[in-house]
Amino acid sequence: MDIPALLVQFVGSLIAIFALFALARWLKLGGKPTLETEADARRAAGEVMDGYEAQRVSIARGGAAVLTRDAAGQILVIKRHGNQFAGRLLDGKASVREEVDALVVDPGEARFGTVRLALDDPGYWADAINRL
Repeated sequence: MDIPALLVQFVGSLIAIFALFALARWLKLGGKPTLETEADARRAAGEVMDGYEAQRVSIARGGAAVLTRDAAGQILVIKRHGNQFAGRLLDGKASVREEVDALVVDPGEARFGTVRLALDDPGYWADAINRL
């Protein structure tokens, strides 16, 4: 029985794709990182903005976003971007609005977009951002 060459190529490709998938799982590549502890959030803030030392940290439920404040009163918003984290230092262009279950922060930069955070202390952060 002759097996068509195209079928052999197709089965070989499927096996190779499965092998790469298994290798990626074994190496724990990809996935969605989360910030679960204040230590994680402080480390991410330091990575996003070199030399930034967070004094106050509020992690959004789910760990996909964080608001931090340093000793100088600078507020940094951090959100998940792919499998890394990106952040912006908020200034006078930033705006915030409270919703029923979340705080929506707009850093005033269209390319970064808005960040939706479900926080335990949204009133504190809304006031702090509005004072910038």
